Amino acid sequence: MSNTNMANREVCDLIFVDYSTKKPFLNLDFANVSTTELTGESVFAYGGKGHPKKVQFAGERGGTITIETQIQTVKLWQLITGGEVSKSAKFVTRIETAVGADGTKITLTDTPVEGSVVVYEADDDCGTELECSVSDKVITLTSALTEGDKVIVYYMKEVADNVERINIKSTSFPKNFIVYGDTVMKTEDDEVLPYKLTAYKVAPQSNMSLSFSNNGDPGSITITCDLMADEDDNILDLVLIEE
Repeated sequence: MSNTNMANREVCDLIFVDYSTKKPFLNLDFANVSTTELTGESVFAYGGKGHPKKVQFAGERGGTITIETQIQTVKLWQLITGGEVSKSAKFVTRIETAVGADGTKITLTDTPVEGSVVVYEADDDCGTELECSVSDKVITLTSALTEGDKVIVYYMKEVADNVERINIKSTSFPKNFIVYGDTVMKTEDDEVLPYKLTAYKVAPQSNMSLSFSNNGDPGSITITCDLMADEDDNILDLVLIEE
């Protein structure tokens, strides 16, 4: 099989296993492109007229696994960033609503975080703030407007149901992983052969670009992982299976 001519036109499905605990962390079976690159550095001893290369030394073996995907998950973001996942979040929200019958009452659908409410007249968004007091979900304007007048309210909302938040700090770093890859190769004889790879120790780079656009192709994300050697100097296995 070592002389079999073959080619590939299929992405690798990848399983990321926590290097420390040896527990599966992420099944990444939604990539569009997965690329494995091996690198090394050659240095030479020179000698004689013309300064020719005489002896070659190879070292600094390494490489990268690069994944491109349009499908994203919170777990994928956690893999790249090393951030901590929690089940609560706070964020500013904006609503446009009408003042009640007495010209002073505004009722929100949420209880705002204390001290976060800011109210403007609808035609003066982010302009002159209207003085008010807040009790639970009810805002009371100090100076009455006309019933039905439109106002814009900004406030901090806290949610703790059906939420996944990743908190990324300056001290957050990705874990190391073992990666198992699975794809197929096709031979000139029209055989489809399973192809496996094992990357013994990889470190995701802490680079992530999240793009949001209202036209063109769906946004994609690229993950680059550095290949390293494990405690037995293993870097990568490439396995072709003849069925």
